[in-house]
Amino acid sequence: MTIADSVFPMDNGGSCVPLPPEEENRIVSELIKESELNLREGNLYYVISNRWFSSWQGYVGDCGGMLSTGEQSSIDQNAGVVHSENADRPGPIDNSDIVSNGNNYEGNDLDIHRMLVEGTDYVLVPQKVWERLSEWYKGGPALPRRLISQGAAQKQYSVEVYPLILKLTDARDNSVSTVKLSKKANIRELYELVCKIKGVEQKKACIWDYFNLNKHTMLAVSDQTLEEANLVMDQDVIISSSQILLEVSLDGDHSLGNELALGSSVSSSLTTVDDKYDNYRGERGGLAGLQNLGNTCFMNSSIQCLVHTPPLVEYFLQDYSEDINMDNPLGMRGELALAFGDLLRKLWSAGRTAVAPRAFKGKLARFAPQFSGYNQHDSQELLAFLLDGLHEDLNRVKQKPYIEMKDSDGRPDEEIAYECWKNHMARNDSLIVDVCQGQYKSTLVCPVCGKISITFDPFMYLSLPLPSTVTRSMTVTVFYSDGSGLPMPYTVTVLKHGCCRDLSNALAAACCLKSDEMLLLAEVYEHKIYRYLETPLEPLASIKDDEHIVAYRLKSGARKTKLEIMHRWLDNVKGGERKLFGTPLVTYLVEDTLYGANIETSVHKMLLPLRRASASTKSHDGKENGFVSVDTDEKSHISNTQCEPSNLTTTSTEQDGTACGDSSFQLFVTNSSGLGCEPIEKDSLLKQSQHIRVFLDWTDKEHDLYDANYLRDLPEVHKTGFTVKKTRQEAISLFSCLEAFLTEEPLGPDDMWYCPRCKEHRQATKKLDLWKLPEILVFHLKRFSYSRYLKNKLDTFVNFPIHNLDLTKYVISKDGQSYMYELYAISNHYGGLGGGHYTAYAKLIDDNKWYHFDDSHVSPVTEAEIKSSAAYVLFYQRVRSKPQMEGEASVAHTGSF
Repeated sequence: MTIADSVFPMDNGGSCVPLPPEEENRIVSELIKESELNLREGNLYYVISNRWFSSWQGYVGDCGGMLSTGEQSSIDQNAGVVHSENADRPGPIDNSDIVSNGNNYEGNDLDIHRMLVEGTDYVLVPQKVWERLSEWYKGGPALPRRLISQGAAQKQYSVEVYPLILKLTDARDNSVSTVKLSKKANIRELYELVCKIKGVEQKKACIWDYFNLNKHTMLAVSDQTLEEANLVMDQDVIISSSQILLEVSLDGDHSLGNELALGSSVSSSLTTVDDKYDNYRGERGGLAGLQNLGNTCFMNSSIQCLVHTPPLVEYFLQDYSEDINMDNPLGMRGELALAFGDLLRKLWSAGRTAVAPRAFKGKLARFAPQFSGYNQHDSQELLAFLLDGLHEDLNRVKQKPYIEMKDSDGRPDEEIAYECWKNHMARNDSLIVDVCQGQYKSTLVCPVCGKISITFDPFMYLSLPLPSTVTRSMTVTVFYSDGSGLPMPYTVTVLKHGCCRDLSNALAAACCLKSDEMLLLAEVYEHKIYRYLETPLEPLASIKDDEHIVAYRLKSGARKTKLEIMHRWLDNVKGGERKLFGTPLVTYLVEDTLYGANIETSVHKMLLPLRRASASTKSHDGKENGFVSVDTDEKSHISNTQCEPSNLTTTSTEQDGTACGDSSFQLFVTNSSGLGCEPIEKDSLLKQSQHIRVFLDWTDKEHDLYDANYLRDLPEVHKTGFTVKKTRQEAISLFSCLEAFLTEEPLGPDDMWYCPRCKEHRQATKKLDLWKLPEILVFHLKRFSYSRYLKNKLDTFVNFPIHNLDLTKYVISKDGQSYMYELYAISNHYGGLGGGHYTAYAKLIDDNKWYHFDDSHVSPVTEAEIKSSAAYVLFYQRVRSKPQMEGEASVAHTGSF
């Protein structure tokens, strides 16, 4: 929201005069670039409300790539946020909408609301940028945050927007206060802060693990960070008269890192948990929930699906220590696999007691910093990381050989597939490969030379688009530039990620375009041509559903001058102001020398289809061809009081086959902005130009001769109406999603393929086919779509089979297997983007009953309840007959697939 304050006085180097917006833009852009070149842990950044920042960007324009997404009206189609001439200078910086009320932190700065999303609710600016903005605009409050580094193998920098908050309770008087530290602070700093607040000598203080009000290990003063100690948000601190008990929520898990150092203790630890699991077999293990540690429902959902995957349960409840690969540079020294195995064992031995996965989350944050903190994340992205991480930690291949891939060169598919899988197994051999990896065939075809490239690649899950995310329907109005027909809207279906060439081809087929014709696409905004879509590879994503797109049907061949004709009418009510209306007409002029008579002839040609049967014909009812008559009070107008009309008197004779009638057109030539204009006479000699823009002023006489309603009310690209919610019988099926995934499509402009024959990058077509399917088949339904222009979540109901999912016909290899699958788990997502809630459904092993896992809460559900529009990731297990099981056992670890 822009705050009007265009004359707000600012101190600027001793002056109260504000800087021009362009100068503010330049200064901030340079400071942003400077900060990016000097990234260091500990650098200060400031949180600013996106509501204020977006209004500032609307005033000065896009700065150094910092794009505020809150004000979509300020986002230009091609250049991000642009400076608006009409935008007011914003008032003082106002962070009140993101600051939490009632902060009571001891010696700390203000906090912001939980669950805020960067780029939507707030933005982060470097310290020097904040200082300049604060100098220019004042306001606040200031919300400083520090840059921290995360990750074990590869350091990543991030701003710690939400530091760790701990609750401090004094047992002497039961008073409660709150302290806030960075999760990168160490235990020693925690002691110092608490002792300072309570006025207690540090040597008399004692900090204990007190997770879930159960006293565990004492935390010794050390350089161990709070994150490494598995401290989480909103922990309790208890202080007694004799000692300080910082009783922090820890789960008491033993260090998996120590297990690795001890070597043989890994096996003994596994044996101990095996005994505990055996004790709980009779108590229906696997029904334990997972505590939410602060927006960790995404993690809990994925974990519950994995710990109810039968092959994984069987594997991690046994001694798998010999499979731990501590030397794999792509792995995590086995720590992730050990952490996951330890958590799985706890879940299967805890009965119905909820388990807190803090030790596992600590490992996750260390090896995957993108999942650290307390923001919501994507359960499927976490699942992908876990499967890949478990594979590398359990990879039986200790030394990966270098293998040079060969081209297909027309060889049989069976030979290429076997060779590719053999090469893959030479570098990758683990439980995950055994049960979770399949193989698909990828075919690329060069659109220029026809080169065909075939590869066979492994996969761990299939990301299926919902059909509505693959294609889109677009309505475009086609105008005849030679006056041979009335304008007509056409609705065509194109690939959502296609380009303007695809739209032109679809329109050409729909309107029966002749071989000697072409289409010129354009966007019409406020009765003017806003832009021409002349680049064939312009992505269709740049065209929004509420825009108005037209196509001008032109003759192919030599084109010299583009003539663009805009329509105006005289508003006598508003003092003779002229306003634009209708849709511009566009054609090409081929004359070497252009006179006013040439323009007049072209105008008559293009208006001919609109000519009424007789001058006395009543007004068009406005409903033919999809056009509806509207009130003459158009929204957009251009005042040209300086332009006196000059008549171009025409005769009733036909010129070039165009009946001119008795019309007396008033034509004016204007510039690209449409602000100035000069009258055009028949003998006026126009200056040579590639693009001429003309105003056509309509009088009562023109309205009597021509039906202007055909020029009015262009339909939107896509009009979303009020539709009845789909029933389950009308819903999208899982099979239609799979077929959309297997449909041939062109690669995007940003994903070009290098053709070895052309020696250039080409926009090839790509076709995927399923070659082999694994025992555990995971389907990811792509409900979330992100692009520069749109972020969206689809709640479309996908009807998926629970039993007897037969995929045999989709597998192109002729191995004689029956690919029949049974559903056993679902990861669900409820809500919209940037938040929502994740849960899981899972079928208990040997129980054949379904349960709902909602963080700590676990409850039984019926089979009919598990189908919903929240289904996000589906887990299937192949149904194998006894002969199949015996056959697979005989080829285990032979490199076959």
